[in-house]
Order: sequence, then C-alpha cells, then structure tokens
Amino acid sequence: MNFQWYPGHMTKAKRMMQENIKLIDLVIELVDARVPMSSRNPDIDELGKNKARLILLNKADLADEKQTEEWIGYFRGKGYSAVKVNSRKGGGIKSIQGVIQEACKEKTERDRKRGILNRPVRAMVVGIPNVGKSTFINALAGKACAKTGNKPGVTKGKQWIRLNKNVELLDTPGILWPKFEDQQVGLRLAFIGSIKDEIMNMEELAAELISFMQDAYPGVLAEKYTINEKQNSYSVLEAIAESRHCLVRGNELDTAKAAGMLLDDFRNGRLGRITLEFVKEYTNE
Repeated sequence: MNFQWYPGHMTKAKRMMQENIKLIDLVIELVDARVPMSSRNPDIDELGKNKARLILLNKADLADEKQTEEWIGYFRGKGYSAVKVNSRKGGGIKSIQGVIQEACKEKTERDRKRGILNRPVRAMVVGIPNVGKSTFINALAGKACAKTGNKPGVTKGKQWIRLNKNVELLDTPGILWPKFEDQQVGLRLAFIGSIKDEIMNMEELAAELISFMQDAYPGVLAEKYTINEKQNSYSVLEAIAESRHCLVRGNELDTAKAAGMLLDDFRNGRLGRITLEFVKEYTNE
C-alpha cells in the first residue's frame, strides 16, 4: 500500500503557521499516544525552533500505559516538556495550565527582568489531522470554542482563544507532510484514522493490523473474537468475519465488513490498550 494524502488547504496551513510563529512563546504539539513518533510532523521542529516546546501524548487512555511512560521519558530526554492527556474524557487536562507555565518559565523570567509583567503566554497548538487538537482546546477552555469532528481536516482556519489571563492559544488546522519517507509511518497513521478510510484498501489495512497484533499483542484477537489467530492474517480476517456473522448474500464471508469492524474496535479501544510503535525502534539510531 502506498500512503499519500495532502489536500491543498494544508499548504496554506503551513504558511499560516510560519507567519504566526513570531507571535508565539510556546508550541504545544499533540501526538497520538499510540503512535507518538509517526504522528509527529517533522516540519514542526523546524517551525518551532527557539520556542519553548510541550508534547502532549493525547488519547493516552487507548495506548499501552507502560509504553506511554517510556515515550514520555524519551521526549523529556530530548529536551521537551512531555505529559499524557486524554482530551475526550478530560484526563490530565487540569495539570496543563501548570505545565504550560513551567515550560515557559524562562520567557516569564526574561519578561520580568524587562519590566513586562502579566503578559499572557501565547501558545500555538499544532498536530496532524484527527489527533484531537480541537477536543483538547475545548477541554482546556471548558467550553466548545473550537470546532471538533472525528474526521480529519475539520479545522480550516486559525482561531485565537483566550483561556484566562495567563494563556492565549492559537489553534491551527492539522497538517500532514507532503510525502512520507517511510511507508511504515503512513501505515500507522492509516490504522489510527488520520488518513481518510475512503482512499484505503480496508481489507489490506486490516490484514496489516492483524499481523502486527499477532506479533506484538499475541492472544488479544483470539480472545476478543473467539478465533484461532495462529494462521495467516487473511485467514484470521475470514475467521473474524465468520465469528461475527459478517456475511453477504449466499452466506459468503464479508471480509470488507469484518475489516471495518476490526479497525473500528482497535480505534475505539475495544481491543484493549494498544501502542503501535515502541521507543526501542528509535533508540538504536
């Protein structure tokens, strides 16, 4: 499978971020806790250099807890502030104000020395499509002030949001990068729904997810669907279709329906807490 998805408004979004970065003290980057590296846009490091940086591992309730702690350690070791959050249910949101102030301690200190008191921290919220930026902003602000949607690409323009006298946020549309150097990154983003399902071969995608689960989380599929998972991934997909009575006319197995169901179960945490990439892949560089 070849993964590419770069609508025209993303070029505009990147240009907008470049224009606004000079107004910003802090870049808050949301990543998906299940794919912390694959859900980072490498352009953000270039855009945000010389700025305070905070990485939020969002959707932490869906990710493997032990792996999330390892990822937080990894990012902190690289000099970022890093915390886990669950924007949908509000987990970790209360502590964010303090984390923002901590990440901008040097800026506040510089302001104080120059006689500038009580200027709010200006933060830009960035991240790839569907990573939960708008949901995070609404949770932080305590009211629905940014549009949300579970389809990639709902936020189209910029919006300034004043959280309180200490923090102002700039929401930005999600941007992917034009070309994935590593197709593995594209595959992981397709698993979590950051690339539109309409352009994917869902059965192929489901088969790839099955192969990963067999290797990294053996026994999970067998238990969830009451099947024998020790066979090739397409046979497992057929077994899931049979177990869940996914049939088309003439009692043939509907593997397309089973594929959609499996991906839906994964994305909504019904397979348990699953992380798709591990720190050890990035520490042998």
